[in-house]
Amino acid sequence: MNPVEDRSRGWLITLAVFVSGMTTLGVELTASRLLGNVFGTSNIVWANIIGLILVYLTAGYFIGGRWADRSPRPGTFYRLLAWGAFFAGVVPSVARPVLRLAASAVESLDAAVMVGSFIGVLILFSLPVTLLGCVSPFAIRLVLRQTDRAGTVSGKLYALSTLGSILGTFLPVLWLIPTIGTAKTFLALSLSLMAVALIGLGFSDRRAALRYALLPLVLIGLSILSLAGPIKASAGQIYEKESAYNYIQVIERDGIRYLLLNEGQGIHSVYQRGADATLGTWDYFLSAPYFNPPPLAESDAVRLGIVGLAAGTIAKQFTQVYGPVPIDGWEIDPEIVSVGRRLFDMNEPNLNVVVADGRWGLEHSQWKYSVIAVDAYRLPYIPWHLTTREFFLEVRDHLVDRGVLAINIGRTPDDRRLIEAFVGTMGTVFPSIYVVDVPNTFNTLVYATVGPTRATNLADNLQALAQSEAHPLLLDAIARTIINLQPTPASEVVFTDDRAPIEQMTNAVAIRFILGGDLNSLR
Repeated sequence: MNPVEDRSRGWLITLAVFVSGMTTLGVELTASRLLGNVFGTSNIVWANIIGLILVYLTAGYFIGGRWADRSPRPGTFYRLLAWGAFFAGVVPSVARPVLRLAASAVESLDAAVMVGSFIGVLILFSLPVTLLGCVSPFAIRLVLRQTDRAGTVSGKLYALSTLGSILGTFLPVLWLIPTIGTAKTFLALSLSLMAVALIGLGFSDRRAALRYALLPLVLIGLSILSLAGPIKASAGQIYEKESAYNYIQVIERDGIRYLLLNEGQGIHSVYQRGADATLGTWDYFLSAPYFNPPPLAESDAVRLGIVGLAAGTIAKQFTQVYGPVPIDGWEIDPEIVSVGRRLFDMNEPNLNVVVADGRWGLEHSQWKYSVIAVDAYRLPYIPWHLTTREFFLEVRDHLVDRGVLAINIGRTPDDRRLIEAFVGTMGTVFPSIYVVDVPNTFNTLVYATVGPTRATNLADNLQALAQSEAHPLLLDAIARTIINLQPTPASEVVFTDDRAPIEQMTNAVAIRFILGGDLNSLR
């Protein structure tokens, strides 16, 4: 064994294992964003990504061990590394047309195309991840010289691989994806591993290194050709960006702007210059104070808290109706806040924006509120920690004596189990609960009052407000709330911080609808 090969077997193989570990976890996390832009970030998506990645790695460990025994040469190892890096880098280029087809299918809820596209993209990861799985057992075979040190050698290499995986966990999420985007993150990870492979080939087989030097050039050229243009090509798209939390998209149609996140199925904010009513879910939050008994005037809205501010539609409407009342809005994604200010005119001087998780922000607020609005979907899920009895106790502690909680909940036309679960949980904290369906949507607002109240209070307040020439938007919102008021279901379901199976319940609702639902059945 010559000194050059000894060198390649030492620090360079160690470096290869570290960078391979980083690339493997980086690819897995970046895959979630690649798919999440179209299919969302539900735990079903995550489970499929993680499960199949583990299957591919398992195959790689097995194949890598046998391959190393048959060809225990550094040249083979670095070729394997180079091809693994190359195939990881081409994934977004090959997946782009499939994902654009899938995006259209998601918009029309074409289940067959959605499922087929999802599986097809996941299969694309089989080759690079399996090859990356071969790296650690192959490296152990190359480095191991004395069997009595097998444990030490394998432990060291697996520890280095895991350290690389830790870097691969944080690097894409906290820096690469928000800075350069998903596709270029794949490219950056691929080229990093490719550089190690080419250096290794340069030590072990210089002719092969020259030939394989074409791979990064091919990869860069393919990326330039195939990844030009926007991630999605939705009609009316005026803005898109990938943040650390979301794929953010703004669509403008007929003078109305819509904020879409991730798969784009839900509209998170809407804005039309000079318009009052949205005719959507946001209008119904205005009715919240009027579940209390009269007399109640517009001026009785003292302070508003919004968990899930998004681009500020609720805040804008409350300001239009109630004047410059203080509003605290919690939004976890600073990029959404930036989009709201630039494209949705979220610049009300009475709005205090807090970039933080909503539950944490509310818990640390010094104020009490007349209304707390919760609209924090990551479709189709409400974050579990915003569904529990402990959270609603925190909400009640931050409401005034005549305060009201209003929370937006998903449903399908024939499956209302999420509503029942929230009613059961909120009923352990609040004495009066009301359910209002938003027509032509999958949304239901559930209201809870701090004190005992009656549904007839809405009509009494509407009559009094009409005589006092209240804001037309408020009158219209209360009238629509009355029309769409539903019976409050009986429920014994109670979510707690210890047990809140909201994801499992939401999965069942979503799967049932996708397999047998009909958009025409929306009420």
